[in-house]
Amino acid sequence: TLVGHSGSVVSVIFSHDSRLIASGSMDKTIRLWDRAARQCRQTFQGHRGIVYSVAFSHDSTLIASGSSDANIILWDIPSSRCRQILRGHHSTTYSLSFSHDSKMIASGSLDKTVKLWDTATGQCLQTFEGHIDAVRSVAFSHHSKLIASGSRDATIRLWDIATGQCQQTFEGHGKIVCSIAFSHNSDLIASSSLDETVKLWDTATGQCLKTFKGHRDTVRSVVFSHDSTLIASGSRDSTIKLWDIATGRCQKTLNDSSNYAIFAIAFSHDSTLIASGSTDHTVKLWNAEDAT
Repeated sequence: TLVGHSGSVVSVIFSHDSRLIASGSMDKTIRLWDRAARQCRQTFQGHRGIVYSVAFSHDSTLIASGSSDANIILWDIPSSRCRQILRGHHSTTYSLSFSHDSKMIASGSLDKTVKLWDTATGQCLQTFEGHIDAVRSVAFSHHSKLIASGSRDATIRLWDIATGQCQQTFEGHGKIVCSIAFSHNSDLIASSSLDETVKLWDTATGQCLKTFKGHRDTVRSVVFSHDSTLIASGSRDSTIKLWDIATGRCQKTLNDSSNYAIFAIAFSHDSTLIASGSTDHTVKLWNAEDAT
Protein backbone atom coordinates (compact mmCIF):
# COMPACT_ATOMS: atom_id res chain seq x y z
CA THR A 1 0.00 0.00 0.00
CA LEU A 2 1.34 3.42 -1.04
CA VAL A 3 0.28 6.14 1.40
CA GLY A 4 0.65 9.88 0.89
CA HIS A 5 -2.37 11.39 -0.83
CA SER A 6 -4.83 13.33 1.31
CA GLY A 7 -7.80 12.66 -0.97
CA SER A 8 -9.32 9.82 -3.00
CA VAL A 9 -6.99 8.42 -5.68
CA VAL A 10 -8.98 8.63 -8.91
CA SER A 11 -6.30 7.81 -11.50
CA VAL A 12 -3.32 5.48 -11.57
CA ILE A 13 -0.87 4.31 -14.25
CA PHE A 14 2.40 2.40 -14.62
CA SER A 15 5.32 3.77 -16.63
CA HIS A 16 6.17 1.61 -19.65
CA ASP A 17 9.09 -0.04 -17.88
CA SER A 18 6.77 -0.49 -14.85
CA ARG A 19 9.38 0.96 -12.48
CA LEU A 20 7.24 3.99 -11.71
CA ILE A 21 3.60 4.48 -10.82
CA ALA A 22 1.81 7.82 -11.18
CA SER A 23 -1.38 8.63 -9.29
CA GLY A 24 -3.80 11.55 -9.48
CA SER A 25 -6.01 12.53 -6.59
CA MET A 26 -8.84 14.66 -5.29
CA ASP A 27 -6.12 16.42 -3.26
CA LYS A 28 -5.18 18.19 -6.57
CA THR A 29 -1.71 16.59 -6.72
CA ILE A 30 0.06 13.95 -8.78
CA ARG A 31 2.42 11.60 -6.99
CA LEU A 32 5.17 9.57 -8.59
CA TRP A 33 5.99 6.32 -6.80
CA ASP A 34 9.00 4.05 -7.02
CA ARG A 35 7.51 0.60 -7.47
CA ALA A 36 10.43 -1.37 -6.00
CA ALA A 37 11.01 0.91 -3.00
CA ARG A 38 7.26 1.44 -2.49
CA GLN A 39 7.97 5.12 -1.84
CA CYS A 40 6.83 8.48 -3.18
CA ARG A 41 9.62 9.97 -5.29
CA GLN A 42 8.01 13.20 -6.43
CA THR A 43 4.87 15.26 -5.92
CA PHE A 44 3.63 17.53 -8.70
CA GLN A 45 1.48 20.49 -7.69
CA GLY A 46 -0.12 22.97 -10.05
CA HIS A 47 -3.72 21.98 -10.71
CA ARG A 48 -6.53 23.92 -9.07
CA GLY A 49 -8.89 20.95 -9.07
CA ILE A 50 -9.19 17.16 -8.83
CA VAL A 51 -6.63 15.28 -10.96
CA TYR A 52 -8.87 12.89 -12.87
CA SER A 53 -6.29 11.50 -15.24
CA VAL A 54 -2.58 10.75 -15.46
CA ALA A 55 -0.63 9.34 -18.42
CA PHE A 56 3.02 8.52 -19.07
CA SER A 57 4.83 9.26 -22.32
CA HIS A 58 6.33 6.12 -23.85
CA ASP A 59 9.88 7.00 -22.76
CA SER A 60 8.67 7.80 -19.21
CA THR A 61 10.15 11.32 -19.23
CA LEU A 62 6.76 13.07 -19.26
CA ILE A 63 3.57 12.82 -17.26
CA ALA A 64 0.37 14.39 -18.57
CA SER A 65 -2.38 15.21 -16.08
CA GLY A 66 -5.98 16.29 -16.61
CA SER A 67 -8.08 18.04 -14.03
CA SER A 68 -11.42 19.55 -13.04
CA ASP A 69 -9.71 22.93 -13.64
CA ALA A 70 -10.06 22.02 -17.39
CA ASN A 71 -6.30 22.24 -18.00
CA ILE A 72 -3.89 19.54 -19.10
CA ILE A 73 -0.40 19.90 -17.65
CA LEU A 74 2.70 18.23 -19.08
CA TRP A 75 5.28 17.57 -16.38
CA ASP A 76 8.96 16.90 -16.98
CA ILE A 77 9.84 13.97 -14.69
CA PRO A 78 13.62 14.57 -14.38
CA SER A 79 13.19 18.21 -13.30
CA SER A 80 9.69 17.95 -11.70
CA ARG A 81 8.77 21.11 -13.63
CA CYS A 82 5.66 21.99 -15.56
CA ARG A 83 6.72 21.89 -19.20
CA GLN A 84 3.47 22.93 -20.82
CA ILE A 85 -0.15 23.77 -20.05
CA LEU A 86 -2.67 22.73 -22.70
CA ARG A 87 -5.69 25.01 -22.61
CA GLY A 88 -8.79 24.56 -24.73
CA HIS A 89 -11.36 22.46 -22.90
CA HIS A 90 -14.17 24.48 -21.32
CA SER A 91 -14.60 22.23 -18.29
CA THR A 92 -13.21 19.16 -16.48
CA THR A 93 -10.68 17.04 -18.39
CA TYR A 94 -11.58 13.49 -17.37
CA SER A 95 -9.23 11.37 -19.41
CA LEU A 96 -5.91 11.43 -21.28
CA SER A 97 -4.06 9.07 -23.58
CA PHE A 98 -0.69 9.39 -25.33
CA SER A 99 -0.23 8.15 -28.89
CA HIS A 100 2.28 5.30 -29.20
CA ASP A 101 5.09 7.64 -30.28
CA SER A 102 4.03 10.16 -27.59
CA LYS A 103 3.83 12.96 -30.19
CA MET A 104 0.10 13.40 -29.60
CA ILE A 105 -2.25 13.40 -26.63
CA ALA A 106 -5.98 12.72 -26.75
CA SER A 107 -8.24 14.18 -24.07
CA GLY A 108 -11.89 13.72 -23.13
CA SER A 109 -13.90 16.34 -21.29
CA LEU A 110 -17.10 17.33 -19.54
CA ASP A 111 -17.55 19.77 -22.46
CA LYS A 112 -18.60 16.69 -24.56
CA THR A 113 -15.57 16.89 -26.86
CA VAL A 114 -12.44 14.87 -27.55
CA LYS A 115 -9.37 16.92 -28.40
CA LEU A 116 -6.09 15.95 -30.03
CA TRP A 117 -2.96 17.84 -28.99
CA ASP A 118 0.60 18.19 -30.26
CA THR A 119 2.82 17.20 -27.31
CA ALA A 120 5.76 19.33 -28.46
CA THR A 121 3.94 22.60 -29.20
CA GLY A 122 0.89 22.25 -26.94
CA GLN A 123 -1.35 23.13 -29.86
CA CYS A 124 -4.81 21.64 -30.28
CA LEU A 125 -4.70 19.77 -33.61
CA GLN A 126 -8.30 18.62 -33.76
CA THR A 127 -11.60 18.61 -31.89
CA PHE A 128 -13.96 15.65 -32.28
CA GLU A 129 -17.62 16.44 -31.64
CA GLY A 130 -20.57 14.07 -31.53
CA HIS A 131 -21.15 12.90 -27.97
CA ILE A 132 -24.22 14.45 -26.36
CA ASP A 133 -22.82 14.28 -22.83
CA ALA A 134 -19.47 14.32 -21.00
CA VAL A 135 -16.59 12.21 -22.36
CA ARG A 136 -15.37 10.15 -19.41
CA SER A 137 -12.66 8.08 -21.08
CA VAL A 138 -10.38 8.19 -24.13
CA ALA A 139 -7.90 5.67 -25.52
CA PHE A 140 -5.51 5.62 -28.48
CA SER A 141 -5.34 2.47 -30.58
CA HIS A 142 -1.84 0.98 -30.57
CA HIS A 143 -1.20 2.00 -34.18
CA SER A 144 -2.36 5.52 -33.19
CA LYS A 145 -4.77 5.85 -36.11
CA LEU A 146 -7.92 5.68 -34.01
CA ILE A 147 -9.18 7.23 -30.79
CA ALA A 148 -11.99 5.60 -28.82
CA SER A 149 -14.11 7.64 -26.43
CA GLY A 150 -16.60 6.55 -23.78
CA SER A 151 -19.28 8.93 -22.64
CA ARG A 152 -21.90 9.72 -20.09
CA ASP A 153 -24.34 9.40 -23.02
CA ALA A 154 -23.82 5.58 -22.67
CA THR A 155 -22.10 5.24 -26.06
CA ILE A 156 -18.56 4.62 -27.26
CA ARG A 157 -17.36 6.37 -30.38
CA LEU A 158 -14.44 5.50 -32.61
CA TRP A 159 -12.72 8.44 -34.29
CA ASP A 160 -10.47 8.34 -37.36
CA ILE A 161 -7.57 10.72 -36.71
CA ALA A 162 -6.78 11.22 -40.40
CA THR A 163 -10.29 12.33 -41.38
CA GLY A 164 -11.59 13.62 -38.04
CA GLN A 165 -14.75 11.60 -38.59
CA CYS A 166 -16.63 9.31 -36.23
CA GLN A 167 -16.09 5.88 -37.77
CA GLN A 168 -18.32 3.89 -35.47
CA THR A 169 -20.72 4.25 -32.54
CA PHE A 170 -21.04 1.37 -30.08
CA GLU A 171 -24.35 1.16 -28.23
CA GLY A 172 -25.30 -1.38 -25.59
CA HIS A 173 -24.52 -0.07 -22.13
CA GLY A 174 -27.60 0.93 -20.16
CA LYS A 175 -25.86 3.78 -18.37
CA ILE A 176 -22.75 6.00 -18.34
CA VAL A 177 -19.58 4.51 -19.86
CA CYS A 178 -16.88 5.08 -17.23
CA SER A 179 -13.79 3.56 -18.81
CA ILE A 180 -12.53 2.10 -22.10
CA ALA A 181 -9.39 0.31 -23.26
CA PHE A 182 -7.97 -1.12 -26.50
CA SER A 183 -6.53 -4.62 -26.73
CA HIS A 184 -2.89 -4.69 -27.79
CA ASN A 185 -3.64 -5.38 -31.46
CA SER A 186 -6.51 -2.84 -31.34
CA ASP A 187 -9.03 -5.42 -32.61
CA LEU A 188 -11.01 -5.28 -29.38
CA ILE A 189 -12.29 -2.58 -27.05
CA ALA A 190 -13.29 -3.20 -23.45
CA SER A 191 -15.66 -0.84 -21.65
CA SER A 192 -17.03 -0.51 -18.14
CA SER A 193 -20.14 1.21 -16.96
CA LEU A 194 -22.43 2.50 -14.25
CA ASP A 195 -24.67 -0.42 -15.32
CA GLU A 196 -22.26 -2.70 -13.33
CA THR A 197 -21.05 -4.57 -16.45
CA VAL A 198 -17.93 -4.84 -18.56
CA LYS A 199 -18.41 -5.26 -22.31
CA LEU A 200 -16.09 -6.47 -25.06
CA TRP A 201 -16.50 -4.98 -28.54
CA ASP A 202 -15.24 -5.77 -32.02
CA THR A 203 -13.45 -2.61 -33.19
CA ALA A 204 -14.12 -3.30 -36.88
CA THR A 205 -17.85 -4.09 -36.71
CA GLY A 206 -18.91 -2.28 -33.53
CA GLN A 207 -20.56 -5.48 -32.32
CA CYS A 208 -20.72 -6.37 -28.63
CA LEU A 209 -18.99 -9.76 -28.37
CA LYS A 210 -19.38 -10.39 -24.64
CA THR A 211 -20.86 -8.91 -21.48
CA PHE A 212 -19.12 -9.69 -18.20
CA LYS A 213 -21.41 -9.61 -15.17
CA GLY A 214 -20.48 -10.02 -11.52
CA HIS A 215 -19.78 -6.61 -10.01
CA ARG A 216 -22.37 -5.25 -7.60
CA ASP A 217 -21.78 -1.55 -8.24
CA THR A 218 -20.41 0.87 -10.86
CA VAL A 219 -17.37 -0.48 -12.70
CA ARG A 220 -15.11 2.55 -12.72
CA SER A 221 -12.04 1.24 -14.52
CA VAL A 222 -11.12 -1.40 -17.10
CA VAL A 223 -7.73 -2.51 -18.51
CA PHE A 224 -6.36 -5.27 -20.74
CA SER A 225 -3.44 -7.48 -19.72
CA HIS A 226 -0.44 -7.03 -22.02
CA ASP A 227 -1.15 -10.24 -23.95
CA SER A 228 -4.84 -9.26 -24.14
CA THR A 229 -6.06 -12.60 -22.76
CA LEU A 230 -7.43 -10.98 -19.60
CA ILE A 231 -9.46 -7.92 -18.70
CA ALA A 232 -9.21 -6.45 -15.22
CA SER A 233 -12.04 -4.31 -13.85
CA GLY A 234 -12.17 -2.17 -10.72
CA SER A 235 -15.45 -1.27 -9.08
CA ARG A 236 -17.13 0.79 -6.41
CA ASP A 237 -18.01 -2.58 -4.82
CA SER A 238 -14.38 -2.68 -3.51
CA THR A 239 -13.32 -5.54 -5.79
CA ILE A 240 -11.08 -6.03 -8.79
CA LYS A 241 -12.12 -8.84 -11.10
CA LEU A 242 -10.00 -10.63 -13.69
CA TRP A 243 -12.00 -11.87 -16.67
CA ASP A 244 -10.91 -14.52 -19.16
CA ILE A 245 -11.64 -13.09 -22.61
CA ALA A 246 -11.89 -16.49 -24.31
CA THR A 247 -14.43 -18.00 -21.91
CA GLY A 248 -16.10 -14.84 -20.61
CA ARG A 249 -15.70 -16.13 -17.05
CA CYS A 250 -14.47 -14.30 -13.98
CA GLN A 251 -11.14 -15.98 -13.27
CA LYS A 252 -10.27 -14.22 -10.03
CA THR A 253 -11.60 -11.63 -7.62
CA LEU A 254 -9.36 -9.39 -5.53
CA ASN A 255 -11.19 -8.09 -2.47
CA ASP A 256 -10.24 -4.85 -0.82
CA SER A 257 -11.17 -5.67 2.76
CA SER A 258 -11.27 -1.98 3.68
CA ASN A 259 -14.57 -1.69 1.77
CA TYR A 260 -13.52 1.50 0.00
CA ALA A 261 -14.58 2.09 -3.60
CA ILE A 262 -11.95 1.42 -6.27
CA PHE A 263 -11.74 4.31 -8.73
CA ALA A 264 -8.85 3.32 -10.98
CA ILE A 265 -6.72 0.32 -11.89
CA ALA A 266 -3.66 -0.32 -14.07
CA PHE A 267 -1.67 -3.36 -15.18
CA SER A 268 2.12 -3.43 -15.01
CA HIS A 269 3.73 -4.03 -18.40
CA ASP A 270 4.37 -7.72 -17.66
CA SER A 271 0.80 -8.05 -16.30
CA THR A 272 2.00 -9.54 -12.99
CA LEU A 273 0.94 -6.54 -10.91
CA ILE A 274 -2.21 -4.47 -10.69
CA ALA A 275 -2.21 -1.01 -9.12
CA SER A 276 -5.47 0.39 -7.78
CA GLY A 277 -6.53 3.83 -6.60
CA SER A 278 -9.22 4.09 -3.97
CA THR A 279 -11.40 6.37 -1.87
CA ASP A 280 -9.21 5.48 1.15
CA HIS A 281 -6.54 7.86 -0.32
CA THR A 282 -4.12 5.00 -1.10
CA VAL A 283 -2.59 3.23 -4.08
CA LYS A 284 -2.51 -0.53 -3.57
CA LEU A 285 -0.40 -3.08 -5.44
CA TRP A 286 -1.87 -6.52 -6.09
CA ASN A 287 -0.22 -9.65 -7.40
CA ALA A 288 -2.39 -10.60 -10.37
CA GLU A 289 -1.12 -14.17 -10.37
CA ASP A 290 -1.91 -14.85 -6.71
CA ALA A 291 -5.46 -13.65 -6.90
CA THR A 292 -8.15 -15.99 -5.66
